[in-house]
Amino acid sequence: MNGIIVVDKPPDMTSAQVVTQVKRILSVKKVGHTGTLDPFATGVLVCCINKATRLAQFLVYGKKRYEGVMRLGIRTDTQDLTGRVLSTESDLKVADRDVHSAFFSFLEVRHQNPPAYSALKHNGVPLYKLARQGTFVQKPPRRISIYGLEALDISLPHIRFEVCCSAGTYVRTLCADIGDTLGCGAHLTELCRIESGGFTLNEAISLNDLEMLNATGEISNHIIPMSVALRGVPGFSADNELVQKIQHGHPMTQDEIASDRLRRTCPWIKVTDTEGNLIAVMSSNKKNGVYPYACVFLD
Repeated sequence: MNGIIVVDKPPDMTSAQVVTQVKRILSVKKVGHTGTLDPFATGVLVCCINKATRLAQFLVYGKKRYEGVMRLGIRTDTQDLTGRVLSTESDLKVADRDVHSAFFSFLEVRHQNPPAYSALKHNGVPLYKLARQGTFVQKPPRRISIYGLEALDISLPHIRFEVCCSAGTYVRTLCADIGDTLGCGAHLTELCRIESGGFTLNEAISLNDLEMLNATGEISNHIIPMSVALRGVPGFSADNELVQKIQHGHPMTQDEIASDRLRRTCPWIKVTDTEGNLIAVMSSNKKNGVYPYACVFLD
């Protein structure tokens, strides 16, 4: 059982707890995920099973898409509904055009200050643990990308929105920053990840369904093979001779992998055997005339 399961994470569970449940239900040794969701958040949690845990390094950096609700006029210390209220603005003097203008301005954002309540670590300790002890650590700004940001419904003080962003973007911080731009403050009240690295909510299954499908022996139909999981990564099929070379670490040259036929915009190249099984992932950037191996899967 090696592949990807897309779980529809329920609220009030940590991502680590979901991983524990997947491991228990499937009775597998290894499960990992490709991007944490806050406990109150729901939606796409991409879980890698057994050998597929080695693919997490390629999947974790994919684009994320969320639908959420922000509440104007209230700032919290965690920037979401779970935090302590810091300030309240009862008289909201915000027009729809102000909201759209603020949203548009954040399409230009290239850096973001991580929140004090986050899983980032300082001297080996998660920031949220330090913050709960009264020690607030401000990490340096991180480079992010906002690819799309739209206010879907404005019913003040609530705004339902959709955002497409790079990995590492804090949506609750985005909401707080938009609130500051509008001059009234804001915090995140609902969040659902609807896409992560090309995996969508339509593919996701609940933990209850996962348990039922596993009990009836139908779970294999919902496991995404490793070769298919690397969506958007160009690749080629190797014959048996080349597969043997790859599994023995033979340096791959341009002629052997026919790289002239591959799309050059991706940093990786995937190699499958004639039956479609994933054999290796290589860097698409040559070093000393060969393509370095990033990951090789041996029998």
